[in-house]
Amino acid sequence: MARSVKPKSNLGPNFWPVTALLGVLSLVNAWTIVRVPSMTFLPQAGAPATDVDFIFRFLGISGGAIFIYVTGYLVYFGIAFRHRENQPIDTIGVQVHDNPRLELWWTILPTLLVIVLGYFSVDVWWKLQNQQGDVLTVESIGYQFGFQYRYPKIKDPVPTLYLPVGTPVTLHTSVAANGVSHGFWMPEMRIKADMVPGLINTIRFTPTVIGDYRVICTEYCGTGHGAMKGEMHVVSQQEFGKWFAAAQAGKDYTPPLAGAKPGSDGQHPAPGNGNDASGTAVALDSGKTDAGQVLFGQKCSTCHGVGPYEQKIVGPGLGKLFNDAAHPKLVNGKDVSPANIAMLLKNGYQGEAGVMPSAQVNAISNVDIANLTAYLVSLSKKS
Repeated sequence: MARSVKPKSNLGPNFWPVTALLGVLSLVNAWTIVRVPSMTFLPQAGAPATDVDFIFRFLGISGGAIFIYVTGYLVYFGIAFRHRENQPIDTIGVQVHDNPRLELWWTILPTLLVIVLGYFSVDVWWKLQNQQGDVLTVESIGYQFGFQYRYPKIKDPVPTLYLPVGTPVTLHTSVAANGVSHGFWMPEMRIKADMVPGLINTIRFTPTVIGDYRVICTEYCGTGHGAMKGEMHVVSQQEFGKWFAAAQAGKDYTPPLAGAKPGSDGQHPAPGNGNDASGTAVALDSGKTDAGQVLFGQKCSTCHGVGPYEQKIVGPGLGKLFNDAAHPKLVNGKDVSPANIAMLLKNGYQGEAGVMPSAQVNAISNVDIANLTAYLVSLSKKS
């Protein structure tokens, strides 16, 4: 007669000490998440960064506890109820089926977690959708491979996002004509939105710290995706007013950047070096063909080739720009000349034919523009 094997009713040897140990590990995880400031790794630059960080901390604490307990119990039960040589082959481990008390708790706890997380999330969303005070409305346009911005009462899009500190911002995201999807992410603001052709998404935030921050594309959009990064500058109300007035008049004005000395990088050179607020022309006679060829491969080859006009990638081929009958004008309608090419490289263009990023978006200096122009001229001279 076969001997019946009685199912175990306890949860295993040393179950409660192990549970206490897992609880201690969860508390250590929670203490670490609370005590380590997020600004150590990623500064906060505006609302709702604080609220979003709180949600992430909550998720880190609760998700960490779930991970610690589930993984810990898997290891514990695997060891405690492993098959031993002196046990019958049909020995049954812990039986928890039809245990109303246990099933009640593992239903209540996840439900409470979802309710609390939902409350925090809706609270942040409600604050974003109901901003108070004067609001600045801006449209962000994504293209391959950069961003441009439209402001009310400014005729043309601008390549860099300037925002006044302390002013609520409503930002609409869209995609340039015949464009592809992008992701618009401002990490220091903790704000992200999809850029989808034919769809306008809206995000709201309030910059609170003057400084220079990043705008990053988070969705693969082509071979130039990795370099699709923009700039956001939060400036004082007075500096924003100066920039806005200059942009309305079609003039260049670059507010002083926080923490950066004039001339410390290639995008904001010091006055007097050919790229100041007065719009000094590019010194074309100093352009170097070899340097322009290298720069073309780095900055331009994603969209343009060096063949004839009809050999398009994203934009037309530029190999015979000065003597190609199929290419009598530049994309902005100007005649093909070194000066007009330099102007196009510096100011960029957006229209029915597509989008040409500006020098600031492309992160090129006046020297780079002179070198690129010299290289394009040399291509037309080749047989």
